Amino acid sequence: MGPAEVAAILFGIFALLIILRVPVAFALGLACIPVFFIDDRLTPFLLLNEMLKSYNSFLLLAIPFFMLAANLMNTAGITERLIVLSRALVGHLPGGLGHVSVLVSMLFAGISGSSTAEAAGVGGVLIPAMKKQGYDTRFTVALIACAAVMGVIIPPSILMVVWGGVISVSIGGLFLAGVLPGVLMGLSLMVAVYIYAKRRNYPVYPLVTAKEFLSACGQAVLPILTPGIIVGGIVFGFFTPTEASVIAVLYAMLLGGLIYRSISFKELRHTLYDSARFAAIALFCIGTASAFGWILAYFHIPQLVVNAVAGWGGSVTTVGIITAVAFLFIGCFIDAIPAIIIVGTILAPLAAKVGMHPIHFAIIGVISIAYGLVTPPYGLCLMIACSIGGIKIKDAVKDTAILFIPMLLVLLIVILFPDLMLWLPRTLMPQFVK
Repeated sequence: MGPAEVAAILFGIFALLIILRVPVAFALGLACIPVFFIDDRLTPFLLLNEMLKSYNSFLLLAIPFFMLAANLMNTAGITERLIVLSRALVGHLPGGLGHVSVLVSMLFAGISGSSTAEAAGVGGVLIPAMKKQGYDTRFTVALIACAAVMGVIIPPSILMVVWGGVISVSIGGLFLAGVLPGVLMGLSLMVAVYIYAKRRNYPVYPLVTAKEFLSACGQAVLPILTPGIIVGGIVFGFFTPTEASVIAVLYAMLLGGLIYRSISFKELRHTLYDSARFAAIALFCIGTASAFGWILAYFHIPQLVVNAVAGWGGSVTTVGIITAVAFLFIGCFIDAIPAIIIVGTILAPLAAKVGMHPIHFAIIGVISIAYGLVTPPYGLCLMIACSIGGIKIKDAVKDTAILFIPMLLVLLIVILFPDLMLWLPRTLMPQFVK
């Protein structure tokens, strides 16, 4: 069989299984099986072998530990402390609580590395509060969901850890490259909140006193140190991403268990169980997606894509747009981690051919696939926010689409100005990022 025939079988069966609502992790594995039987050179045992090889990775241990750290921070009540600080900083702006929700999401993103944990943690506190203050529920839900996307863009980021492990890119460089897009995304959402607030006359908080501001900073200073410890430790070579994830867990347990004393033994057991359950789902997806990706590489399907797209133009901008569109589309239907392993490995040779910097390519991919967390029908963050807000997804689609416009503008800036995105990694990690 040639690459085209294998691609048709793989993606055809996978699409059919997704339509039949088979879980993505199982659909990826099942799509591989017919190819193993059809080709005499292969055996179904290769499916298990490739899955086991993908799990034999020290780097992937960072995924469950970052998930656990995010859940521990939620359980410890860190969100409330960040809200107090955010209210002191931006609560006096028109649409005060809307600005607070965006800033809290930016701060929490530097702690959690997980958008779903952020949507649940921040949304669980702020969606009821915003509804109580008279904010439209549809706008509230859309804002919380869109802001939660920053959880995997502002470092640390679970998706960047996966990308760095699968496509061999400096994770420290990826973390630094995610800072500017994350900040731009937060600012763009705050502009949107300002416009909404002016049109709908949303309430504001009074300007805080110096004493209140210092008190808010004192409450939040220890949690805010988390991204500096994690990202700084990786960038300056004190520890690896996996070691950083363990340190994040220990720090979260220190804050919640000893300093704030807000995590009981019962809550700790529940948090450990939830983290293990979600990590198992993510890692199983990695196993089946790795087997799927191995077949793609074995039959040279990425090269087929490179040859097919070569006629469309060979510029970095063109490939950046192709990458963004591909990830935006597939992000509507499947989870981010398998999408990275499959689409990322297919498009990586194309990016390399046009001389695109691996970190620039990665940031475009991570941002684009992260946007899938708010685009139906998958839209996991949107689902979580709608569930908390007590509305249907279709009711929040209009406001989500409006807030999606500035997010897309940020993505366009990332595509068009690679040197701007690479400035921070090149400045702080010149030995690794040329």
